[in-house]
Amino acid sequence: MTVPRDTSKTDLGTCAICGRAMIAGPSVDRHHWRPKSQGGRDTEWLHRVCHRMIHRLFDEATLARDYDSPTKLLAHPDIIKFVNWVRKKPDDYVDWPESAGRYGRNRGKRR
Repeated sequence: MTVPRDTSKTDLGTCAICGRAMIAGPSVDRHHWRPKSQGGRDTEWLHRVCHRMIHRLFDEATLARDYDSPTKLLAHPDIIKFVNWVRKKPDDYVDWPESAGRYGRNRGKRR
């Protein structure tokens, strides 16, 4: 006799960006479709690598104004290119952080 396993805490469905299955743990993050700084409250699970790519490409004001849903994000050419790449990775793939300063606030600053 097979005992059904409780998947409510481990199976989070599919990622709204890449469509791969999500498994609870270090490979997933919560994403605010409208950033908290812009008044957003609703969140959804995404793969960490997908979540990080969204924030690498867009600042919070742009996300709130133009890309506050998966449908809108998936129409952007850089996201399309990223999704084609990440779909080849395993479901629990974790994109390890780059060295500080490569993207964002610290760009161009010397150590």
